[in-house]
Amino acid sequence: MIPRYSRPEMVALWSPETKFKIWFEIEAHACDAQAALGVIPKENAEAVWKARDVEFDVARIDEIEAVTKHDVIAFLTHLADIVGADQARFVHQGMTSSDVLDTTLNIQLVRATDLLIAGMDRVQAALKTRAYEHKDTVRIGRSHGIHAEPTTMGLTFARFYAEMARGRARLVAARAEVATGAISGAVGTFANIDPAVEEHVCKMLGLTPEPISTQVIPRDRHAMYFATLGVIASSMENIAIEIRHMQRTEVLEAEEFFSPGQKGSSAMPHKRNPVLTENLTGLARLVRMAVVPAMENVALWHERDISHSSVERAIGPDATITLDFALHRLAGVIEKLVIYPENMLKNMNKFRGLVMSQRVLLALTQAGVSREDSYKLVQRNAMKVWEQGADFKTELLNDADVLKALSAAEIEEKFDLGYHTKHVDTIFARVFGS
Repeated sequence: MIPRYSRPEMVALWSPETKFKIWFEIEAHACDAQAALGVIPKENAEAVWKARDVEFDVARIDEIEAVTKHDVIAFLTHLADIVGADQARFVHQGMTSSDVLDTTLNIQLVRATDLLIAGMDRVQAALKTRAYEHKDTVRIGRSHGIHAEPTTMGLTFARFYAEMARGRARLVAARAEVATGAISGAVGTFANIDPAVEEHVCKMLGLTPEPISTQVIPRDRHAMYFATLGVIASSMENIAIEIRHMQRTEVLEAEEFFSPGQKGSSAMPHKRNPVLTENLTGLARLVRMAVVPAMENVALWHERDISHSSVERAIGPDATITLDFALHRLAGVIEKLVIYPENMLKNMNKFRGLVMSQRVLLALTQAGVSREDSYKLVQRNAMKVWEQGADFKTELLNDADVLKALSAAEIEEKFDLGYHTKHVDTIFARVFGS
């Protein structure tokens, strides 16, 4: 991923230096297990650990790979140069390249997920804070982009919190899904390596042994993982789209923080654009871009092929780095989001009471008017608001047919905003707990 959309903590997980360090740890732990089983001499296993604090020479490994055309062999050659050819002769005993590559990928995904969970926690904390801050800040709810009925800004934040909480739970499950390792040898039969080696390596590296691998760890695990990242990205876009709509000039119920010295347009000095949330919409597309290739990686030839390999070298770092950056960007947007309660009320009253139409409809049916006739009575007065700019309550109070069923006081009561917010505390208790 390009540096513009990267955080160094996540980038470091995918660096060649980190990758080779994990490769080394897998090989060294495997040697320990082999020595414990009496397969290789203990002194050879101990000698491998001499490379524990060595900085592997990435350029040298690349140089060797240019000749061998095989990255794992290039690394093992470099490791032998460090440890000594004779002492390193039992490294990779009974193993195949996928044992190293697949186990490493899953370790990187697990570590990346821990950073992603921390990012989600920050987003949720911001959403919860803003939800309570604006629990009773009334705004108009919209369906199809059109005024519907009153809600609160707090409920808007709360529903996004609940959505992100579901995403976090899925991410925790996805972490468990990929937290497996395989040290099972060619075609996964353990013919040349004892299953105890796999158990030891996985234990030392915080993984669970893959119950049955072929020569690779099954890719349905990874498909589930990247699908989860895609869903989280979509939830983030859901939040970003809401903020972008609220920042439209005609709405202006909220806007991204506009910092001192910030410029909105090279041509128009007046501009304050929702650039961060627009960026988040784009980043979500990049994360979702990994989902279909991950699904297509599930089907491999027989016990293995490497059609998945090139895909994962790209989508592993790109999807996790992008989502990590996006989560922290979103958290910052929410933390600093500027809210305009006055504009929310102004927008809600733009159509002069029209948003209370359902209450009047229900009251008429309760008073004995058929639903069909009640709908006609309310709609004919509502259309005067749309078409003539009339006041909805005034029209109702002047409608003789409405007054046959409802008194003036009953009509007045139907325009109480508090009616629409009476269950906010109940919803908050469901979302955040009591």
